[in-house]
Amino acid sequence: MMTEIHSRDNRIYKECQKLSQKKYRDRLGLYLIEGYHLIGEAPLEQLCYAVVRKGEELPDIPEEKLFVMDGELFDRLAQTETSQGVIAAMRKISPGPDLLESVCGTGKNLVVLDRLQDPGNIGTIIRTAEGAGYGAVVVLKGTGDVFSPKTIRAAAGSVFRIPIIHVEDNRELRKLADDLGKTLVVTCFDTDTYYFDEDLSADVALVIGNEGRGVSPELLQMADVKIKIPMEGRLESLNASVAAGILMYESRRKNKN
Repeated sequence: MMTEIHSRDNRIYKECQKLSQKKYRDRLGLYLIEGYHLIGEAPLEQLCYAVVRKGEELPDIPEEKLFVMDGELFDRLAQTETSQGVIAAMRKISPGPDLLESVCGTGKNLVVLDRLQDPGNIGTIIRTAEGAGYGAVVVLKGTGDVFSPKTIRAAAGSVFRIPIIHVEDNRELRKLADDLGKTLVVTCFDTDTYYFDEDLSADVALVIGNEGRGVSPELLQMADVKIKIPMEGRLESLNASVAAGILMYESRRKNKN
């Protein structure tokens, strides 16, 4: 029989409250997702439990993982203005060496997030990476939280299916790229090479820089290849997720030719 939650002192309620903060998501290795569609896409082995507002439809998951919560309590936890009435706690998964080799081996591309901050940009890039057939998303320290509620919504389920690799610094990124046989490609203005002049079809680690400052100077020095997107008019740059989409789908175009 499902457990009903009526008190703010309940362990599950308290844990869900904590998971709205990054420090607890990092400490507990958990994050929250919301809505029937997203929970329906979630791998069951990563799902810890789901909390449903009393009176709402129950999701199709094992009963032992379901908790029914009073409406007033649930609404304190909801991350969206028009919540569907269901929230789930998911385990973070760190890909091991064997998985990295299988999904990021010969021919596969990686996209690297260098200190991006906007949750919408981060989530959209993760989603686009899956669509463009990239093997993994590499997240440099200083980047916004991949597992924040806004990022998870923007990624629209892709966070379950594409490995997320966290690296501490640029040297660790360089080693990862070398170990996996990837060419480190960065975007910048200080180059005469356009993205379509280079072969981005396979074995690249494509770095997308911070929304305001671009790729870090140290990474620019480490790069194997520097490219830019042609710009008309008075624009200086494109939105980070738009630029990432153009560059990632260049690999699809080359692979189709």
